[in-house]
Amino acid sequence: MALARYLPPNALAGLNNGNAEERIPLLGWPKLQQKPSDPSRLLLGVLKCSIAYFLGSLATFVPAIATMLGQQDGKHMVATITVYFHPARSQGSMFQAMMLAALAFAYAAFIGSTSMGVSILFGRVLDLVALGHAIVLIVFVGGGLGLVGWIKQRLGDPLVNISCSLTSLAIITVLTKEGAVQAGTFSVDKIVQVLKMIVMGVVASTAVSFLICPVSARVDLRENLIAFTDSLSEVLSVTTQSFLAGSEDELKAPQYRTAMNKYKGLLASMEKNLTEAKYEHFVAGREREYWLEAKLVSCMQRLAQNIGGLKNAATTQFQILAQPGMGLSVGGHQGIATAAKSHAASERPFIFTSMDEESENGESGSALDPASRSDDLPFGEGPEYRVTLNPKYRLSLEEALKLYNRSREDALSRVYRYNKINEERSVDVEAHFEEIAASCGVFSYALQDFAVEMKYYLDILDDLKLESEERPKGRTWDWLKVWRRSQARKPPMDYEPLNPLDEEADEPRTAPSPWHQRINSIERQKLSRTAALRYRIWKALAVFRRDDTKYAIKVGAGAALYALPSFLRSTRPTYQKFRGEWGLLSYMLVCSMTIGASNTTGYARFFGTCLGAVCAIVSWELSGESPYALAALGWIMSLWTAYIIVVLGKGPLGRFIMLTYNLSALYAYSVSIKDLDDDDDESGISPIISEIAFHRVVAVLSGCLWGLIITRLIWPISARQKLKDGLSLLWLRMGLIWKRPPLECRLHGKTSDAYVDLAEESRLHRFLSQLEKVKDSAASEVDLRGPFPGEAYSRLLSGTGGMLDAFHLMNVMIMKESRVSQGEAAILEATTNERAQLSLRISHLFQVMASSIKLEYALTDALPSIDHSRDRLLAKIFGFRKGDKTAVIASDKDFALLYTYALVTGQLGKAMKDLGSEMDNLFGTLEEDQLKLQ
Repeated sequence: MALARYLPPNALAGLNNGNAEERIPLLGWPKLQQKPSDPSRLLLGVLKCSIAYFLGSLATFVPAIATMLGQQDGKHMVATITVYFHPARSQGSMFQAMMLAALAFAYAAFIGSTSMGVSILFGRVLDLVALGHAIVLIVFVGGGLGLVGWIKQRLGDPLVNISCSLTSLAIITVLTKEGAVQAGTFSVDKIVQVLKMIVMGVVASTAVSFLICPVSARVDLRENLIAFTDSLSEVLSVTTQSFLAGSEDELKAPQYRTAMNKYKGLLASMEKNLTEAKYEHFVAGREREYWLEAKLVSCMQRLAQNIGGLKNAATTQFQILAQPGMGLSVGGHQGIATAAKSHAASERPFIFTSMDEESENGESGSALDPASRSDDLPFGEGPEYRVTLNPKYRLSLEEALKLYNRSREDALSRVYRYNKINEERSVDVEAHFEEIAASCGVFSYALQDFAVEMKYYLDILDDLKLESEERPKGRTWDWLKVWRRSQARKPPMDYEPLNPLDEEADEPRTAPSPWHQRINSIERQKLSRTAALRYRIWKALAVFRRDDTKYAIKVGAGAALYALPSFLRSTRPTYQKFRGEWGLLSYMLVCSMTIGASNTTGYARFFGTCLGAVCAIVSWELSGESPYALAALGWIMSLWTAYIIVVLGKGPLGRFIMLTYNLSALYAYSVSIKDLDDDDDESGISPIISEIAFHRVVAVLSGCLWGLIITRLIWPISARQKLKDGLSLLWLRMGLIWKRPPLECRLHGKTSDAYVDLAEESRLHRFLSQLEKVKDSAASEVDLRGPFPGEAYSRLLSGTGGMLDAFHLMNVMIMKESRVSQGEAAILEATTNERAQLSLRISHLFQVMASSIKLEYALTDALPSIDHSRDRLLAKIFGFRKGDKTAVIASDKDFALLYTYALVTGQLGKAMKDLGSEMDNLFGTLEEDQLKLQ
């Protein structure tokens, strides 16, 4: 009865309370129905985007505003900025957008002014015009845009990508279009004009975002927390019911998969909203409240991971019970599984009856009353969502946890005193029984960890309530104290990051192991001084062998070559006539890390440009050059393109359409009213809209083609090959982790070698996420051998993710307690040989899989299996438990780590079999050419 306050109703059989169906199972809170995705909010975002675009277009149509920008034909850039930094985002995201826009302009202004200074120095002072132009092309065009490409690829954030596009546009405009650099003059007018247009566009979007139905990331975050709690409780309910029933039917039900997908989506949404809420908190001086919310999200993530441990334990039990012969008699006695199941069924009433009896006797009844009667939510009604926490929840949970621990230990001791269990049996039967015990042990301890984490969750809520209501330390703006920048960036002492291993993320991905370092040291001792110097140079230039560095270099090289005609007198008129600056911008947008990503972006860019050009021609002809009609038609254009961006989530396509529309229709209006800066290359004051649109399409097409050419000619990176190499590297590292038994670090302390402990699992998860993106790009690559087998690689990545989840479970158990008990040490010592053999087998299989996918060869049929090694380990644990002497020093808690180890190795074994079968389907047929000696 006690623990049921914090578990789903009927999850623990026979444990019911009258109010269960009205309560959130996770905390005893009243169940809050999760709101469906509100289409009105998305449509409101579309309307806000159209209003912001209309305000931005006034910089072209209203003379009073246009005059502020001077005599130029690029005033449509204000409207374009409102499309890129659209207002259909939260206040925190708008704060971030403003910051990135300021950084984008600062960088562009630095590149522009510095390049003008270099041009003046070499052109007017040294009379070396050609050399000056070469330096500007190589250093400022190539280097400046190459750095933009590197930042864009390195950070991979949508807002950063938009800011990089804005930076590229500003740099390209100043360096290649305006002519000050080519003429060797210093002109701040263009830089000031660009600054004014950026400010106008960002202010228009910000005003619409903040004044018309503003969206708060803080409110969204708290709504996510409530919905996530509800979703997590649903998953917990089904998992526990399935485990106790011994059937996985409910885990295979569509409702369960829907609940899993829902809470995974909410987890991603929480991280996004937390990032945006950070800016809102920091601007308002609520820094400590942000750190507490970050701790709360981190706690929810750990609760989700505990749910994963429960599901893994349940899955293991189902696999054991499904094995042939588990229900048959063994050695004249009832089967182990049947005996365990029947005995567990007989013990189940005792477990829950004892808990009910203790509660009814008043031992903890008063403590449980608040949980059973409370109608409070963790957060109050919106939109404030104030923390409303009953202080007696923690006491109730502690009492429930005590009752659960006592009942669990008593039940497990009864199971192991069962006379049929202690009879002599074969190694296989003993291993099967101990495997059942391992799954039950891991499940029970995962449930206990879940309850302990809930206590921490309640503590954070209590701190958050105090901080949000009373704010004892007042408001702080430490992030503004530039003189204390290092201290201001540090979180409070009690803060825990979302991932405790993130602080190690900067370690190199390919750190050599100690034996490799020793071999390299011996070889270097034999080298001559010249060879040693060459080796040191080779090591120092390692950064240039990285893919991201190669990508930055080729982006810069391609940009410099494309911009070269703008610096030559013979080709500059053609460059200006066909608007080469927009072709160069298209190149920057199309040129991606892999060939597949470039294909995808190039298609969207060209299709959006053609569609935008057609719409511009139609709008121009319908408007009759009337600014009122053009403004109205532009607003209609912004409505459906905002729908593409906000609702459909196809941002690049929608932005490309509007960009071309602005470049054609709004530019044509500027031409028609003589709002030019000595630019009469496109029909003067009587613009021919078809010619203008044609020039834009030609420029964009040339930029797209140039980006595809550069991507393929200079250090081409195939997404398909990168995916295979990435999986091979990932499996190799996972195998090296198991090169030495992972539990040795538990006995002898954490090792310093990054390969042989589990502390790098966070980096492995991030690398797997990168491979998911590479897989999406690989589908766009053309290969004469056939289409990309996307579904097969999705299963490979999914299976690898499952193995990394098992790594995480092992890692959590290892790091759970720093001290090793006497009984745990004895168990680890007794199983050293078995664990060593099992770990080596797993390491071997990982290395074979890595080699197979690297060479595209199917796995051999003679691969070693880990089943026998694992059975010997389980039998050894079974024998250790039965021993009279060991029973005195080893408690049930001391077996928890070994049980987790057995569960993890079983999951790895099954996952590797599944991945091996998948690779057999991918590479099972060998071509004759592959075996030819040549």
